[in-house]
This record gives sequence, C-alpha cells and structure tokens, in this order.
Amino acid sequence: MKICVVGTGYVGLVTGTCIADLGNDVTCVDVDEKKVENLKKNILPIYEPGLEELVKRNKKRLNFTTSIKEGMKGAEVIFIAVGTPPKHNGEADLTFVKEVAKSIGKSMDGDKIIVDKSTVPIGMGDLVESIIEDNYKGKSRYDVVSCPEFLREGSAIHDFMNPDRVVIGAKKKDAAEKVAGIFAPLKCKIVITDLRSAEMIKYASNSFLATKISFINEIANICERVGADVSTVAEVMGFDKRIGAQFLNAGAGFGGSCFPKDVAALINIARSEDYEPLILNAVMEVNKMQKKLVLNKIKRMLGTVEGRAIGILGIAFKPNTDDIREAVALDVIKSLAEKGCRIKAFDPVAMPNAKKVLKNVTFVKDAYEAAEKTECLVVLTEWNEFRELDLKKIKASMKKPVIVDARNIYDPETVKKHGFEYTGIGRN
Repeated sequence: MKICVVGTGYVGLVTGTCIADLGNDVTCVDVDEKKVENLKKNILPIYEPGLEELVKRNKKRLNFTTSIKEGMKGAEVIFIAVGTPPKHNGEADLTFVKEVAKSIGKSMDGDKIIVDKSTVPIGMGDLVESIIEDNYKGKSRYDVVSCPEFLREGSAIHDFMNPDRVVIGAKKKDAAEKVAGIFAPLKCKIVITDLRSAEMIKYASNSFLATKISFINEIANICERVGADVSTVAEVMGFDKRIGAQFLNAGAGFGGSCFPKDVAALINIARSEDYEPLILNAVMEVNKMQKKLVLNKIKRMLGTVEGRAIGILGIAFKPNTDDIREAVALDVIKSLAEKGCRIKAFDPVAMPNAKKVLKNVTFVKDAYEAAEKTECLVVLTEWNEFRELDLKKIKASMKKPVIVDARNIYDPETVKKHGFEYTGIGRN
C-alpha cells in the first residue's frame, strides 16, 4: 500500500518508518526543509533507540519531501502526525492539524482515507472532515479516521511493533477496515469504534497513567511522614493484578510531550462541557508539588541553596530519549540558577536540546565531572548508567557528599555506607 505521513516528529517518523518496515511504500512530509534534507541523508532529528537503523533498512520504501501534494500523490491513506502543543490555558493548539487538513483538501487526487494520529480533542475528526470539504472541489471520496498513538519515547519502535491494541475510530466500517489492514501484520488486538470514542480513549489512557504517577507520589509524601518506604509499598501494591506495577515509581513527577499536555487538554475539554474534573485537577497539582519538593529537599540537605555548587544527573524527561519538553529537570535547574547556584549538568543524549533553553549551566562530559567539587548531586532522570556509578569515586570528588535522588535509583543503605548524606522520594 502507498501511504503518506505528514509530520516527522517522534510520532510521525516512528509511525512512517515502522509502516514502511511492514512492507508499505511511505512518503513522510514535513515543512522544515533542513529536516527533510537531513532525513534524506539518514540524519535524524530525534533520538530514539533503533530508529536510525530502521530508517536505513527501509530506505527503498521510505521517502521524504516538503510537499504534501507530492506525498499524497497515489497514496491511499494519509496519516496526520503533527504537533498539538498546549496553549497557556491548557487547550490543545490545533493550528498545525488545521493547516494540514486544508492542504489535504487542496491536494486531493483521488479517493483517500485521512487518519488522525496526532492527539486531538474530541470532535477533531469532524472538524478535519469539514476543513477538507471546504477546500476540496472534486468528487473523489474521502473518509476521516482516528487512530491514536500509544508510543512511549525510548521504546517507540517496540511499542509500535508489539502494541497492546490498535484503536481505530471511524464513521464508515470499510474505511476502518482499510486502516486495520495496515496493522494486520502485527497480529494484535484491533478495536474498531466510533470516531469520538477513539479520540477519548487516548486522553483517558494517558490521564489514567498520569494519575497513577501522581497517586504514588502522594503516597510517597505520606510515607516520609509516617516512616514507611514507598519503594516497598509500591512493589507490593504492584503484585495485585488489579493495580499492576507499571507507573508506580515515586519521584519528581511526570513530564514530556504527552502526560502534562493531555491531562491539561482533558481538563479543558471537561470544563468546556461545564464539568469540573476534580481528580484530573489533583493529578496536576500533585505533579507541580513534586518539583517544589525536590528543591525543598536540596535546601534541607544543604541548609541553604544560595550560591551552592550543584551537580545534575539527567535532563531528559525520561531515559532513552533526548526529549526535554516539560522535563522536571528544566524547572529544577532554572529555580536553582535563580538562586545563584553554580550548576554542572550531564545527560547522555539530551544536552544538545538542553543547551538551547538553559542558561547559566555548565554542561559536562560525564556524570563524574558533574559531581566534581559540588556540594550536592541531584538525580533527575533515571538513566541506567547512573545506577552503576563508582560511588567511591563520586564521593572523593565532591566538596560535600550529598545525594538528592529524585528518581529513587539508589539503595539508601548502600549509598549511606559509602559516606553520603542521602535523601530520596518517600524514603527515610
């Protein structure tokens, strides 16, 4: 099948590449000329484990262009995978989706199925359909389908190839079945539903996972006060099949391009329908509180943070990605910088992106240099390489051996035996 994917960000590039790997001819479209030129040379705009190799492997089936008209030519299915960033009020910004829908309408050259892969508010499928209708003057048939993505940055290739389910929402069964055929080789559960339910499934899923994170963080804060260890509490809770172990890792809160944006968008959707979502509001409030909690822990360990030398381990919002959008580290680092702290930071892959937005920070070559001559080492991203550091070497290089483990990657007793003053999240 010939397929067009509009957008070459985390979702679009992974989706297009994986669909090509399933045997389809795929053209990826992006308005950024430099990005497209780099992609033609196998220079990727994002870091995602395994993606570069997959792009190279499918170079005969994978094409890149800046022209939607060129990308759509002969394509049976068009995926819209552009960004829907949050506005200041939490509402999703649909500018890019609307622009793509308008361009699709003007470039139609035959029957098409248009698939919303971007995370969009409920009812967006109807809006995309109306925009295409306003801009298309021909007689070919077109259908709009919703197929929300559930890819986790850092494991997106695996998630695409091994999905728990594929959700397809459509008004017409034959359009849904056509899209389902693309995913048939994955041998997974394919759920066909109505358009609006499919759109809601995405928001509901991400909001529930964010709720689990804020819930365990609130439990962690209670654990600290009553002398319990949240790591043990969460582990045993996870044994219960009704609860499950995933997303029960207490820490500094969630970030990234999905959870903060999607929860905020769902809150906005609820309020637009005259409903106040109390649980979702609390999810966001707890998450904001966790960032402040990290700063308070640093202050408590040092007495004061003004002018202190601080080492930062991890800037990306999660390991195995270079994405720093809504990363907890950004807020923590900016707050420390405002207090005159001398900050050294290291992240295995996210520093090029971090350098664009963080000032008054010294970026260093590794974790050991980040710790050298500092008074506190703060772990903000749980990269595996941080778990195996030579703690004896770290302690010897620090001016004051203090660790604030905002991701609970270390065993408290082990760290303390090495002579560190240590604090985690929800631990004593």
